[in-house]
Amino acid sequence: MGWKTVEAGFIADSILPLCRARRAESSWGNQVKLRTRLPSDTPAAALPHFLKHFARPAAVAVAPPLRLQSGTRSPASAARRARAVGLHPPVMQKVRLKWVKNRGLDHLIERTTSIRASCLLLDHLARLPTTSPVPARSLARLQKPLGLTVPVLRFLRRHPTLFAEELHPRFPTLPSFSLTSASHTLLARLADASARDAHLRLARLLLLTRSRSLPLASVLPLRFDLGLPFNFATAFPSNHPGTFAVANNRISLLSASGLPDDIAVSSLQHRHAAAIDAATYRALSRPPSSSSAPLAFPMRFPRGYGGMKKVKAWMDEFHRLPYISPYDDASGIDPDSDIYEKRNVGLLHELLGLTVHKMVRRNAIRLLREELGLPHRFTRLFTRYPGVFYLSLKCKTTTVVLREGYERGKLVEQHPLAAVRDKVHYVMRTGVLYRGKGLSKLVLDDDAAEEDGALDGDEEFQGNGMDEDADVECFGMEIVDDDGPPEYEEDEGDSDG
Repeated sequence: MGWKTVEAGFIADSILPLCRARRAESSWGNQVKLRTRLPSDTPAAALPHFLKHFARPAAVAVAPPLRLQSGTRSPASAARRARAVGLHPPVMQKVRLKWVKNRGLDHLIERTTSIRASCLLLDHLARLPTTSPVPARSLARLQKPLGLTVPVLRFLRRHPTLFAEELHPRFPTLPSFSLTSASHTLLARLADASARDAHLRLARLLLLTRSRSLPLASVLPLRFDLGLPFNFATAFPSNHPGTFAVANNRISLLSASGLPDDIAVSSLQHRHAAAIDAATYRALSRPPSSSSAPLAFPMRFPRGYGGMKKVKAWMDEFHRLPYISPYDDASGIDPDSDIYEKRNVGLLHELLGLTVHKMVRRNAIRLLREELGLPHRFTRLFTRYPGVFYLSLKCKTTTVVLREGYERGKLVEQHPLAAVRDKVHYVMRTGVLYRGKGLSKLVLDDDAAEEDGALDGDEEFQGNGMDEDADVECFGMEIVDDDGPPEYEEDEGDSDG
């Protein structure tokens, strides 16, 4: 049986049922060039019907047609051959990369976890109605919510510049703690820095959801990551009555009229706004995987991965897929398609970009999974795209870091709240070094004295999209399909609940 090539121009509406993507029309235009291979004996009357159901865009890479021969084959082999001849939609082949440890990012996660525990403890002690020292026994239950790997009593005693140990008025042998003068100064600065744009970050989070609302129990684990005040559930509706509302233990976004015009524009669109509005021939001629190409995710692969030909080919094919803003409605996209997977990558990219430290615990994302429209095993996205995300098991929990958020061990875009939290770490470190004499060594008004130098082993390699410290060894890889075994099983036993 011979084969012939048929080319025809079709209206994009005939292709939309195939990809089920609403944004396909804007990406492909009104007229779409189609190419498919048909048996030479195909009747002319059956040609329109065949093209309507099995034709594909020419931009999608399709394997060469394979003739089915007699003999017994496995179902996977038959499926691959069926896709090759155009009987099923194309599936983007993915390169499964083994997890590689990054010492620099692990150190930053451990540092941020200590800052998180200190800030939450400071906030908790400041809101207690009593003025007497608080027994450490009443704070022991906070070890798991704080994400500490050591007992709370040991953590309090390790940082005497923040928590002063005093005698209890009724039980002198009971370890009790109160806030120091430096703690009160830091609390005031934290409140001022958080009040600047905390409501905008919460509004962006609500815009990412399907119903523009979230349970308060799902937002509370993100309070430190988003820089929200402890009373955001009552302060935001009262300060912005036409924007936020709380009912039935859910916080909702009523209207975005009082918010900035670019509130629903993703960070990736902001970054490439000039290239999108005034695109030049030089910009459009760049490879899709180039960091300077319009709407391309910045990639920083572990050492050795960025130079692999198969990885480059996979990323080129990934970036050629149309970009869908995470703030747009994605209900019309097939959840099993590659376009929807890229939409999920963009959504997680935007969610991590909203956080102050560009990192968040996985269990906090799991509470938002249904509202964000993420798949059940969304952790696959972190391990499948190691050039965008880094998955860490530090501090007895699973933390996701946005790789592009850090450069040489520091935040690329430091929020004012992150600068104040660096001062908290400076006070903590001074207490560890000087113990009881640490309060006399503090210089809270001198920013130069509080800046941390470049951390050893935390520097990012400049060039080829790789991490210089992306440790030890470059592991092997293999080509996998979507229906293969999961690369990373969901771990339900994280210590942070």
